[in-house]
Amino acid sequence: MKWSLCSFDQLTLDQLYAILALRTDVFVVEQACPYPEIDGKDPASYHLFAEEAGEMIAYLRILPAGLSYEEASIGRVVIRGSHRGRGLGRPMMQEAIDYIVQDLQESQIKIGAQAHLEDFYRSLGFEPVSEVYLEDGIPHLDMLYVKPAL
Repeated sequence: MKWSLCSFDQLTLDQLYAILALRTDVFVVEQACPYPEIDGKDPASYHLFAEEAGEMIAYLRILPAGLSYEEASIGRVVIRGSHRGRGLGRPMMQEAIDYIVQDLQESQIKIGAQAHLEDFYRSLGFEPVSEVYLEDGIPHLDMLYVKPAL
């Protein structure tokens, strides 16, 4: 699987359209959460994604420190329904973690994770730093990754 990482300005119009369509299809329609999907953070974020046969199949955005949290963050993590269960989430998240730690030189990453994915994120090195709370009617918890000491 080839991952593409772009700043907002590097995205083509077709890529941007496919990203917004995938995020809306899953987060707004599939999860039945009517919320403003376009939140103004995309222009300052980095966008990691994979395409297959011209279709956007996996995506997340990397938010620099200070944009959503004091720490750098990963958000809008999504896999197209037809491609779930194929092991795309782990390598996608690892690509994002590596980029944040190595290229952005950040030592901490904070996420607002859906609570049912806590074990998945723990397996990547994230630890809970909040109690479970509701966001758009879905249980979430904040989790923090701290770069391991050498």
